[in-house]
Amino acid sequence: MNLQGKVAFVSGGARGIGAAAALLLAERGARVAVNYIQQEDSAQAIVDLIRSAGGTAELARADVRDPDQVHSAISHIQSTLGGIDILVSNANMSFVMKPLLAMPWEEFAQKLNDEMKATFTLTQAALPAMIAQKYGRIIYISSNAADVALPYFAAHGSAKAALNAFAKYVALESAPYGVTANVVSPGLVQTDASSSTPESVKQQIAAMTPLQRVAVPDDVSGAIAFLASEESRFLTGTCTYVNGGLLMA
Repeated sequence: MNLQGKVAFVSGGARGIGAAAALLLAERGARVAVNYIQQEDSAQAIVDLIRSAGGTAELARADVRDPDQVHSAISHIQSTLGGIDILVSNANMSFVMKPLLAMPWEEFAQKLNDEMKATFTLTQAALPAMIAQKYGRIIYISSNAADVALPYFAAHGSAKAALNAFAKYVALESAPYGVTANVVSPGLVQTDASSSTPESVKQQIAAMTPLQRVAVPDDVSGAIAFLASEESRFLTGTCTYVNGGLLMA
């Protein structure tokens, strides 16, 4: 899975799944833009790791919900690394964990709007150049919560289900131009974003999982790297479940 000469833009690349993806894509030869909004030190650490290993990386600061910031970041990357061939849409959007009846519409809509605006904005910014060059790989990071109802996860699961549907439409419209769009859907992954999950819940999920453990970011990055590669060229509109065999759908 040689990605030599390709340029990858990884949103939410400062930590967790995004950081693992950035490192692996760079290891495979891609020049990587590490996007972040607040964790500058963490993002710089990922860039430094890539460079120290002989790779090429740049910071790309942007709130991916903001079209102007995204345009500016992509313009910077195009001038420093080149045109974007691979987009990993991974930025984490916070959400309120409550029963539906305790949640006002504004709290529910916040997650839907943030999730889909980030996805929509990044896609619209990156896709035209991919279509023009007749090549591109788009990988969206979703969640098993889109397929199974979990307590207090209504906002998150509904937003990720919308993301999964959106990816299919991107796949349909971009396929004639050599651009693929696929989804990677992890179960629980041990990251900063999931650090508040009680240890008892993690142990319960591990016990239910055939591989007998909760995922770490490196478990997910391999699927992302495959979907970014030439070997995945006849896959589009798919959803890959990275959950250790836990049948949640």
